[in-house]
Amino acid sequence: MAQALGEDLVQTSEGQDDSSSLGSDSELSGPGPYRQADRYGFIGGSSAEPGPGHPPADLIRQREMKWVEMTSHWEKTMSRRYKKVKMQCRKGIPSALRARCWPLLCGAHVCQKNSPSTYQELAEAPGDPQWMETISRDLHRQFPLHEMFVSPQGHGQQGLLQVLKAYTLHRPEQGYCQAQGPVAAVLLMHLPPEEAFWCLVQICEVYLPGYYGPHMEAVQLDAEVFMALLRRLLPRVHKHLQQVGVGPLLYLPEWFLCLFARSLPFPTVLRVWDAFLSEGVKVLFRVGLTLVRLALGTTEQRLACPGLLETLGALRAIPPTQLQEEVFMSQVHSVALSEHDLQREIRVQLARLPESASGPPPRPQARLPGAQAIFEAQQLAGVRGGTRPEVPQIVVQPPEEPRPPRRKPQTRGKTFHGLLTRPRGPPLEGPSRSHRGSTSFLDTRF
Repeated sequence: MAQALGEDLVQTSEGQDDSSSLGSDSELSGPGPYRQADRYGFIGGSSAEPGPGHPPADLIRQREMKWVEMTSHWEKTMSRRYKKVKMQCRKGIPSALRARCWPLLCGAHVCQKNSPSTYQELAEAPGDPQWMETISRDLHRQFPLHEMFVSPQGHGQQGLLQVLKAYTLHRPEQGYCQAQGPVAAVLLMHLPPEEAFWCLVQICEVYLPGYYGPHMEAVQLDAEVFMALLRRLLPRVHKHLQQVGVGPLLYLPEWFLCLFARSLPFPTVLRVWDAFLSEGVKVLFRVGLTLVRLALGTTEQRLACPGLLETLGALRAIPPTQLQEEVFMSQVHSVALSEHDLQREIRVQLARLPESASGPPPRPQARLPGAQAIFEAQQLAGVRGGTRPEVPQIVVQPPEEPRPPRRKPQTRGKTFHGLLTRPRGPPLEGPSRSHRGSTSFLDTRF
């Protein structure tokens, strides 16, 4: 099953030289125009300047200040103002602050704090020869025209090797999945290797558990969920896909496993990641539904795709003008799919899975729905682990033995002699000096 799901991601011609994807030497080492990189680091890219609909500089500065304020008091922000965090993520995290915000959103900073020496130990340890050979063959395929990953001996490819090797040692039962390459590469474009490693761990184990293991059991479940959502939200598109024989496993794994890193313009990829790290896997479903609608939403588009190949080509060749970040993300966030709807459909499809299916059953309950759930889980784990200050204990002393009640003395018919004390004041005439402050009395009670 895993081989079938990942075939499109790793399909290469055995007779083709691995270096062919790097481009010619004249392309990468030629004159200045060929070596010019855009603002994201892609050589010859088209994102040197902000695209249409990009917010002005003063608005970006305002958003930066908001993020600085929120991240400076992160626990308070997540506890009381998560809705503001979610809305700011939907607007897009400023490029200058993604390195600060992504580890906070996914909880990687807590993992790194709790295990400060883990990554260094994994990076220095020798890797499994089987995985090391596979990882080394895939390094140059991850964004070969990005300035970080052009050189085999550069810090980009070497950092990617260390991060992927560390994960195979961290989770030897899962090993390495080739779809982790582009995910780790995008992380390394923004983060140091250690922080990128912990973000990769959170994505693989908290956001998408069961995606990158040897059986990929969660991918099959989500494929069925995606088709059910298509049937409900885009019934005509769903009918067309069934008629031409295009199942979700032919296009969905490349989208979801790589977090759309290979399917969208890079500025839009970053916006998808901002929302995904905030709101969880439902963002991937919303993006997928939006792409299917853009490719096959009209009658003319479906008529132009009478067969399987034409339909797959349409899904992979959406015009870039329709994928500009601002317009595209506004459509993504308008998809009528809530977390409640997604979880309900997951339960329905999970009950329909055949009991004879090979591999372990999917565990959707292990998947946390976004940054707020991760924050709450880590806070709870911190309380259980004793990392917070101890709460003072209230010691309850045992009650003393009850004493017998005092009986009221019998005073009926008895005479009492004493003094009545009066408030101090001016001296009174008559009594002697020694009795000026009091008056004797004789009282008989009946």
